[in-house]
Amino acid sequence: MSQPLTPVLHALRVHPVKSVGGFTADSAVVEPWGLAGDRRWTLIDESGTAVTQRESPRLALARAEPLRDGGLVLHAPGLEPLEVARPATGGARTAAPRGGPRTAEPRPAGPRTAVRGAGVGVDLAEAEPPADVHDVVVDIFGTKVDASLADARASDWFSRHLGVKVRLAHMGEPASARPVDPAYARPGDTVAFADSHPLLVVTVSSFDALNSLMAQGDHADEGPLPMDRFRPNLVVAGTAPWAEDEWRRITVGEVTFRVAKPCGRCVITTTDQRTAGRGKEPLRTLARHRRIDGKLVFGQKLVPENTGTVLVGDVVRVFTD
Repeated sequence: MSQPLTPVLHALRVHPVKSVGGFTADSAVVEPWGLAGDRRWTLIDESGTAVTQRESPRLALARAEPLRDGGLVLHAPGLEPLEVARPATGGARTAAPRGGPRTAEPRPAGPRTAVRGAGVGVDLAEAEPPADVHDVVVDIFGTKVDASLADARASDWFSRHLGVKVRLAHMGEPASARPVDPAYARPGDTVAFADSHPLLVVTVSSFDALNSLMAQGDHADEGPLPMDRFRPNLVVAGTAPWAEDEWRRITVGEVTFRVAKPCGRCVITTTDQRTAGRGKEPLRTLARHRRIDGKLVFGQKLVPENTGTVLVGDVVRVFTD
């Protein structure tokens, strides 16, 4: 007789800059608008519109690591790493990258110490004081959000990487800045610069099932795909494939999340996060097997119902009603 499955939190990922590579964490603080430090920064074009991998796939080649003072270290091929100070208008705690202590509270660190993200440590010169504040209005999918521009060097750095003029902006306190779509939320739900909801969860079993389906299709040579194509925050193991379709709430450690809606997938999932090249998958396979209400879906969007800390290895309790 087979043993019942026990869902557990398998992995955590934090993406400090929207559409830019992030880091794997052992633990994270959950705030009302998502994981601490997740997608609090975004690039914008000259009109103030948020820039993503949809129109700029080379963003996949850049990577952002958090500093303990709320700033960032940026990396991209062909460019020197750049330290970016957080604008002076507020900030957020950051998650503890993998290999660090199993607490989401930052440890005291000297000014020459960068947080170790995704297994890479960066030793930096003494951090600069907080950047001067320059307010800007960011247009993210039609919603206008107040933000603060980072130092001009950061904007120049990203502009060189992308080959077009962009600016780097930071959202201070998201408590009331950007409401979640009321069709899939409750009054007071807010989000930082994520596409629509505070967090995204996927399961290992559904990911494996999708890769198996791809292997039977016309573009099998593109697979198997890595998990980073889907840019999740929470990865859950110990479930049956597609079990998340029935979830209504989940509790991870001390935090309960409301399951808001399936995640509709876009062209970013076809973008190789290591080369910025694009293929046909996984959208071709999702179109055949995972079309719900006209959208190609993989994963579920979440809204926290309380705050707290989640850790890799936490048991995940599932509620289906």
